[in-house]
Amino acid sequence: MDRADLQGWVGAWPGVEASIKWGEDLVFSVAGKMFCVTRAHGEGAVSFKVEDDRFLELTERPGFQPAPYLARSHWVMVAQPGRLAPEELRALLRRSYELVRAKLPKKTQRELAD
Repeated sequence: MDRADLQGWVGAWPGVEASIKWGEDLVFSVAGKMFCVTRAHGEGAVSFKVEDDRFLELTERPGFQPAPYLARSHWVMVAQPGRLAPEELRALLRRSYELVRAKLPKKTQRELAD
């Protein structure tokens, strides 16, 4: 999985915007709320939000760890996303998107309907 794959997967979802933050991170957001962060240049870790009850489960798996600065909000980091099956990573990213989207105002959610 590289940055182009990631952009191809999440870029087609309603309301997704990509921006560079903190000088080197590519951040994917929906209605201004981020749901995925990766390196802007080259390959690197991918961080994303997970359900509260899955946070401990995932951080106990090899390759997953609490995301720096965001763990308290139940974000995990995959240091080598290429080691995950693409379908699993895509599903985890989609779930992150859905979790963040569900917290948006109802009017915004209706505007983003699939």
